[in-house]
Amino acid sequence: MLLETRHPFTITTKSDRVLRDLDLLKQAAELRIASVALSVTSLDPKIARTLEPRAPQPRKRLAAMKALNEAGIPCFVAIAPVVPQVTDHELEHIVEAAVASGAPGGFYLPVRLPHEVAPLFRAWLDEHYPDRAAKVMATIRSLRGGRDNDPDFFSRMRGQGAWADLLRTRFEKACKRYGLAQAKFPLRTDLFCPPEGKQMRLL
Repeated sequence: MLLETRHPFTITTKSDRVLRDLDLLKQAAELRIASVALSVTSLDPKIARTLEPRAPQPRKRLAAMKALNEAGIPCFVAIAPVVPQVTDHELEHIVEAAVASGAPGGFYLPVRLPHEVAPLFRAWLDEHYPDRAAKVMATIRSLRGGRDNDPDFFSRMRGQGAWADLLRTRFEKACKRYGLAQAKFPLRTDLFCPPEGKQMRLL
């Protein structure tokens, strides 16, 4: 339907199953109405298994990223979430791997713990990283103005304070070093054609 109506769209996913729609995505990309953002949280298989046990392994995501970009479908890297003291040390390595997979741009997001996510995350820390659980939570609170989560639209995606500044500086330097642009999704909007049915065109 998106292709039929020429409606611009971006798919954000952590699964290589996006390749199942390669033929449709390629047609949409040729019209410049489609792009993909693939989430890569860690390159370490062990960390990936504990953090995202039901998601495809990092190598599969990078392979999908490469296949999409080689097919002419702009596939960006989303380094998200960045978990302080757990995955943040991989930031530069993920940027490098994404560039090797053809990513034209990327972005990162510090971990967010809204509502019921916070107790689940704490339980996960206690199970897998009991030696640093308190330090991780202290760092997250420093990123979130002293709270587990910052709901403010303008600051929740980047965080605040010294840790946020450090992540931003590291990401910018890594992008400059490896040639990764800031992710932008310049899709065409002028091709949209409202769907038509038995009741004629829907305006």
